[in-house]
Amino acid sequence: MAARAALRQTARLASSSALLQVLFRAVTFGLNALTLRYLSRELLGVVSVRLTLLYSTAVFLAREAFRRACLSGGAERSWAATINLLWLTVPLGVFWSAFLGFVWLHLLEVPDPSVVPHYRAGVVAFGLSAVVELLGEPCWVLAQAHLFVRLKLFYTSVLVTCYVVYFAKFLGSPEATKKSFPITRMKALLPNLMADKTFLNWKEARLTWSFFKQSFLKQILTEGERYVMTFLNVINFGDQGVYDAVNNLGSLVARFIFLPIEESFYVFFAQVLERGKNVKDQKQDDVAMAANVLELLLKLVLLIGLTIAVFGYAFSQLALDIYGGSMLSSGTGPDLLRCYSLYVLFLAVNGVTECFTFASMCKEEVDRYNFVMLALSFTFLCISYFLTRWHGSVGFILANCFNMGIRIAHSIHYIYGYFKESSYRPLTGLLPSPFLVLAYIISGGITVYSEAFFCCDKGWTARLIHISIGALCFAATTVTMLCTETKLVRFVRSQFLSQYMKKGT
Repeated sequence: MAARAALRQTARLASSSALLQVLFRAVTFGLNALTLRYLSRELLGVVSVRLTLLYSTAVFLAREAFRRACLSGGAERSWAATINLLWLTVPLGVFWSAFLGFVWLHLLEVPDPSVVPHYRAGVVAFGLSAVVELLGEPCWVLAQAHLFVRLKLFYTSVLVTCYVVYFAKFLGSPEATKKSFPITRMKALLPNLMADKTFLNWKEARLTWSFFKQSFLKQILTEGERYVMTFLNVINFGDQGVYDAVNNLGSLVARFIFLPIEESFYVFFAQVLERGKNVKDQKQDDVAMAANVLELLLKLVLLIGLTIAVFGYAFSQLALDIYGGSMLSSGTGPDLLRCYSLYVLFLAVNGVTECFTFASMCKEEVDRYNFVMLALSFTFLCISYFLTRWHGSVGFILANCFNMGIRIAHSIHYIYGYFKESSYRPLTGLLPSPFLVLAYIISGGITVYSEAFFCCDKGWTARLIHISIGALCFAATTVTMLCTETKLVRFVRSQFLSQYMKKGT
């Protein structure tokens, strides 16, 4: 029953987060499309690649390991020691922001002030924003561990303020008492000394250190192309700006759908399964539910990724022309987005497989995996450098596909070994129906020919014909999916759509 309740809350959290991402990014997407027509490519490259890399690196290195470690083990624990541990993210954030800010200001090439003004002020502002975001980290972990869906809907816009206001109202309320919430006063959210208990949860601290080493390597793999751009100057600031604009457009689905699913179901798997325990030594009902959910999640993200890969190829140039004008739709932009459409498929599968893998690994397995990540990080950086020399910015995406492919292979090997002694085979979720595969192949062929005949320099009438043909192919593929993947349809309807269907009745 506890596992089913966790599944309901997790699915609700994932669907609500995805909806929030769509609503929150819609305005940003429109503003970006507008500003792309007025900013220089060089300014876009510095802000979108170099300064954003400073911010994302500081935040990721300061908090990712703490999130991974402190979300395991469920809500029942000594939360005072865990909160003390989580507050270490703030001084870590100050350290990383200061260190990286020094590197960005004194060791990297400073852009020409006439082309990119106020670069130094931008470095300071991005570093400070990273520290401010980390102030809400203890509240974020506490809310995630207790699956606070409504809070998730509000915190993104005004992070720290929303956390303080929400918990000030929630603590001591009848709802908090009903849920046996471990914190009763706002003071308990601050670091505090405990006379009869240890100051830190040392088990979580050791696990945090293991995840920190892993997160350092994962950050290289996640943002590797930006590090190569920033430190090796393989492409100029203008090409960096085009690459980042295409990357932002191509990663919309990853941010809207895949990331909320990964974050939410990591919590589910971490709470349902016990780290370091064999499948036979755990509650079989929980194992069965985890295997079933993993299978259906794999099928869900695989089909979304296949849809993006198939239809994205034929509509890349049109999408870029509408989004950013000729600055993006000419040159390497369309080829970049076509490759990125394939990369989205790798992102989709990797997000769910690693979500399960990291939620079920014990500390020793995490440490062993760190060596794999170390070798993969070095290989990825080398491949990125050489592929970029050979094929320009497209080489970055090809290197990312290679990187994701290796990570998927490792996670699949782990999942296969994890369930080998049981009757569950969740990896069958990676095998779509043959009829659906045929529908994708036919749709892909038709839309490619449609692009060649009608897009994109033959006027808006031809463009509308191309869009109509794509819409018909998409509708036919969707109908085939609904008829062949009935188990997945029931899962999505019952877990993700049920709350909206109830509201509509």
